[in-house]
Amino acid sequence: MFEDSLVESSGKIQSKSKYWMIATFAFNVVILAVMILIPLLYPEALPKTAMTAMLTAPPPPPPPPPPPPPAAVVKVIKVVAALDAMTAPTKIPKEIKAVKEDPPPPQQVAGVAGMGMGSAGGAAGGVMGSLGIGNAPVPQVKVEKPKGPARISGGVMAGQILVKTTPTYPPIARAAHVSGAVVIHAIISKTGTIENLNVISGPEMLRAAAVDAVRTWRYKPYVLSGDPTEVDTTITVNFNIGG
Repeated sequence: MFEDSLVESSGKIQSKSKYWMIATFAFNVVILAVMILIPLLYPEALPKTAMTAMLTAPPPPPPPPPPPPPAAVVKVIKVVAALDAMTAPTKIPKEIKAVKEDPPPPQQVAGVAGMGMGSAGGAAGGVMGSLGIGNAPVPQVKVEKPKGPARISGGVMAGQILVKTTPTYPPIARAAHVSGAVVIHAIISKTGTIENLNVISGPEMLRAAAVDAVRTWRYKPYVLSGDPTEVDTTITVNFNIGG
């Protein structure tokens, strides 16, 4: 019993201490292994700041400073002014020769050769004739004739009317109080007669009456460059109940 109370001499206490050390070491190894394997198997368990610090690449090195600008080259231009130096003669000459200059040649007037100098009118006529001013031909401008009918406005052709028949107001349109303007596209021949009529716009009840009246209209022949010409124009017929 005394032997059991002593730590050094007790065999039981020594045997339990050795197993307890082995168990403690194994438990520490397991905890260390778990701490190492969990981040490897589950990386999302790590804090985001740690992951960002681990995955963020280091910033690139700063670019090298630019080379210094080349030194400005200053070109010095030397301007040498040539001065005409007037020097006095060292000896006085005994004889001074006079320099004679030839007179300028007389001026010649074109187109007056062979004319008398006494007649001013003859001289002027000779100059005008020599220059060709009096006999200059007058240029003639030719106006090409249009290949088709000439496009003339309705207002201009209204002054060319010789015979104008007043259209008959349709009773149906009058009873329905229909009024307005009928616009007709017309081709007028060289003799002033109506060749072709096409209604452009206007009330339907008034179109037939307007066309029947315009067919009997007569115009003065429209003259272009001295020749009668066909005309492409528009005619407006107004219908007014009170008129």
